[in-house]
Amino acid sequence: MTDAVERHYSGGGDLAAVIAEHLRRAGKDMGKLTTADLGTVDEFHIGGRKVTLELAGLMKLDASSRVLDIGSGLGGPARTLAETFGCHVTGIDLTQAFCDAATTLSSWVGLSDLVDFRQGDATSLPFDDNLFDAAITMHVAMNIAAKDAMYAEARRVLKPGSRFVAYDVLQGEGGEVIYPVPWARERSISHLATTDAMTSHLSNAGFRIERIEDSTEASERWFEELAARLAGSAPAVTFQSFLGNDFATMARNQLVNLRERRIRTVAYVCEA
Repeated sequence: MTDAVERHYSGGGDLAAVIAEHLRRAGKDMGKLTTADLGTVDEFHIGGRKVTLELAGLMKLDASSRVLDIGSGLGGPARTLAETFGCHVTGIDLTQAFCDAATTLSSWVGLSDLVDFRQGDATSLPFDDNLFDAAITMHVAMNIAAKDAMYAEARRVLKPGSRFVAYDVLQGEGGEVIYPVPWARERSISHLATTDAMTSHLSNAGFRIERIEDSTEASERWFEELAARLAGSAPAVTFQSFLGNDFATMARNQLVNLRERRIRTVAYVCEA
């Protein structure tokens, strides 16, 4: 199953090279790139960089913080946290192609000293106990059936009293998900939890849930805007770079799923 998930995200080759080519075509100077130039592709979650910053504001971060990003993808959130707070962020992702690209993209914007990326499984983290001061995971658990193991591992590697933010797509009340969607072309690699199940998973892992934020309506508006951009003049580089030519279909389906409440987006702010 993990192989199928990795294939879904790995794209057709060197992701950094593909992204660089799109940026050059858009007239970007590769020697003067900023994190904002990468935001349309490397913040691979609903709401993008704006939501990353909102959630980061709840994590009690400063320059001394050591942060873990579980399911770090192309490294956008890790770079946003590092750039904003001066903290060190370690990203872990199942897909080696993402880790390789994340490392390259970080060098483009001068953040290599503050971020690093490792290939690994969220249900069996390769880190010591009580190592991190905070952790975040965004739009990752939808591909993970063993959520109890994922959250238990997150709790294990966090210091007591630290913050953990889990922001994910959850199963809504409106019926089965319409595929393909950005995290799955078909149902076999999609494992959505309900809001009640998420509460149980996190509590059973030893987290105290401090805050629950349902952002479904805002997510619907965000996807409406994205769908409009894709139908018109799309950004220079988008998620299509690694998801392929059916990304526009995925985006349309995602909007329907949100409108019909087949899915919900919810963030859980927890204390270890």
